[in-house]
Amino acid sequence: MTITAPPEMEFEHPQQWEDLHAASADHARFVYVPYRRYLTIEGDARPGSEEFQAAIGTLYAVGYTLHFALKSRGVNAPVGMLEGVYWVDQPGPIPLEGFSGTEGTPMRWKLLLATPEEATDEEIEAAVAETARRETAPGEVLAQLRCKGWLEGESAQILHVGPYDAEYPTEARLHAAMAGAGLRPRGCHHEIYLSSPSAPPERTRTILRQPVEEIAW
Repeated sequence: MTITAPPEMEFEHPQQWEDLHAASADHARFVYVPYRRYLTIEGDARPGSEEFQAAIGTLYAVGYTLHFALKSRGVNAPVGMLEGVYWVDQPGPIPLEGFSGTEGTPMRWKLLLATPEEATDEEIEAAVAETARRETAPGEVLAQLRCKGWLEGESAQILHVGPYDAEYPTEARLHAAMAGAGLRPRGCHHEIYLSSPSAPPERTRTILRQPVEEIAW
């Protein structure tokens, strides 16, 4: 009997960061997500709640302050898209049934806003200080903000079109694609919000991304 290893999965390595925001609703895409720094705020309130919205507003207040500071020295770096990482209890994968809407299990989250690669640590700190000085974000929320680096690495992603609470079929397709490639979830569920908050729910576009690892054989 001849025993062979499963074929090695090849992950795309996009050259531009924006290329990582391309995804299809029809099939999964397997990508390598490199290291990047993010402004982050963590919480456990219901997504969409007042606390959740305050975190979003605070991230963007600092993000735009940083954007204009960079622009003043000739760097045109657009403010990034809002992203969210979600888990239950301890950081790690969420079981597929957790997306069905029937579990009712409260989730923890970390909202993210990527910082421009051109921004220095000093400029990021200055943007936070300037936001506090101008009082353009709640002080108690701003105090929770951190700037952290993250190497997400090998991941699978798919595009979800529709309301956030109807992600289960899309997530099921993503999990099926991962299993078919000999992969399993490795880290927290990750969402990248492509649409404006004013977009109608049925037209909302969200990238669902899941860090992965090979299934032991």
